[in-house]
Amino acid sequence: MFEAQFQSFDDPQPAATGSRVAALRADLARRGFAGFIVPRTDRHQNEYVAPSEERLAWLTGFTGSAGAAVVLEDRAVLFTDGRYTLQARDQVDASIFTIVHISDTTPEKWLEANLPPGAKVGYDPWLHTVDSAERLAKACANAGASLAPIEPNPIDALWTDRPAPPFGQVALHDLRFAGEYANAKIARVRTEIANLRADALVISDPHAVAWTFNIRGSDVAHTPLPLAFAIVPQEGRPSLYVDGGKLSNTVRHKIEELAEVREPADFIRDLAALGEAHKTVRLDQATGSDKLSRLVAGAGGKVTRGPDPIALMKAIKNPVEIEGAHEAHRRDGAAMARFLAWFEREAPGGKLTEIEAVEALETFRRETGLLKDVSFPTIAGAGPDGAIVHYRVTRATNRAINPGELFLIDSGGQYQDGTTDITRTVAVGEPSAEMRERFTRVLKGHIAIARAIFPDGTTGAQIDPFARQHLWEAGLDFDHGTGHGVGSYLSVHEGPARISKLGTVALKRGMILSNEPGYYKAGHYGIRIENLVLVVEAPAAPGGEKPLNTFETLTMVPIDQQLIEPSMLTAEEASWIEIYHAKVAEALFPMVDAETRPWLDLATRPLRHS
Repeated sequence: MFEAQFQSFDDPQPAATGSRVAALRADLARRGFAGFIVPRTDRHQNEYVAPSEERLAWLTGFTGSAGAAVVLEDRAVLFTDGRYTLQARDQVDASIFTIVHISDTTPEKWLEANLPPGAKVGYDPWLHTVDSAERLAKACANAGASLAPIEPNPIDALWTDRPAPPFGQVALHDLRFAGEYANAKIARVRTEIANLRADALVISDPHAVAWTFNIRGSDVAHTPLPLAFAIVPQEGRPSLYVDGGKLSNTVRHKIEELAEVREPADFIRDLAALGEAHKTVRLDQATGSDKLSRLVAGAGGKVTRGPDPIALMKAIKNPVEIEGAHEAHRRDGAAMARFLAWFEREAPGGKLTEIEAVEALETFRRETGLLKDVSFPTIAGAGPDGAIVHYRVTRATNRAINPGELFLIDSGGQYQDGTTDITRTVAVGEPSAEMRERFTRVLKGHIAIARAIFPDGTTGAQIDPFARQHLWEAGLDFDHGTGHGVGSYLSVHEGPARISKLGTVALKRGMILSNEPGYYKAGHYGIRIENLVLVVEAPAAPGGEKPLNTFETLTMVPIDQQLIEPSMLTAEEASWIEIYHAKVAEALFPMVDAETRPWLDLATRPLRHS
């Protein structure tokens, strides 16, 4: 009945770690290197990378989205964060790699403490930003060692069955979704280049390339990216560097109205030419690789580094993108409502599995007829699996969803008019008093964010405690950020703004972010409530002196009332829930099928106060 087309549940094949590490060490020794650093990234520092770029997984067996390895002559270490501690333990051969939590020791600190004097450590300059390379070089120098580039990457020669590079076709992103002509965007970019006193901007982030030129692609999973670079000069035509085989005649013609279309091999020559002309070139400090800086500076140019100005432009959605987000969330909400109604019918029998739930939800989304992809692999955790923040079910870990458990499902869709991301936690059968109490504390934090009113210029770090205050009162917390930015038919994780302890960028009207506090009881259950919110203008305060902002909730899906303890809510919090559910009912009732409507009616009923 149901199937998943955009995600797989296959278990990763165990890596031949021993022989691969041995071969890498032998190759490094021949070159005179004592070690090599292997990050989990590609030339654009992407979150999702093509199979041909999964060097860390090939070498270590670890398939998480964040990590790095250091291989020395006599030891090897895998660094990852708390999201992937259990996954790394299960996938990595501990007799070869020591697993280190990155919050305990960074690769830089580890190198400084463990490198022997005189050792030369290699790195691929395409896979590290300039800042990263500088930090690593300083750590090596502090140990009396040195850091040196290796090209080509030694793993590429050893990886004999390496997949071919991606070859996804580039598509035009229509104005009815983009809301602004590409030539107008380029003009805005040129203004920023002048403000930065640069001669040219290198666009190394494919998300920024896609936004600037109003194009999309299919080179990586779950995000419609064309893997491409661009150079925008302050004067003259921009250049887009992309494999010409990815362009139809129509797409090429449209892009050539704006820019020169050049092959990827030309990118290296053109960067060097900017250097030879002694130009000042701006690099994005987050995605611009050390190699790009070396190409410009090595030829005599000047490199300046800092935030890509396109990142903030892209994050502030225009009216067309905002209306598209509303449409996408209503459509996605109807699919979610169908899923939750189905889940309530099927789950109590105890035979439904995590994989079947994921397949069902993807099917309901596909039946909208407009789903292009899921926005990330669905997180669907029953009972103790829900306590693993970034759990991804495989055929080996798949378990039945049992009565008396909580089920956490975090998912999203990619539609041409918007990107969605939603988490709902639902009770299967009767929840315990503790589950209700902790769910309600999470809900109170969620509502505090949703209702927040804050002066223009407020950062995510200033708002983040709103989500935690009621957990803190009970000696509880969660170990992830409260919210991340979300793109418009682009990445579900978009900078530069976020709601977290590290969120230093001001929240601007038009930004879309997630609101997702949680609580995780290891070995028992997880709770997360996630809606996407839009930063909007708030009514002026009588006598106020500052312009104010607030959030409009975009996600339209009921919150499980079985898990709410009404006695813990203030009148304002209870009112927020009831107003939200009334809006959900109004938006979704015309869009769902007859089988779902009775469930929706009950799910959005007024709270039962004790």
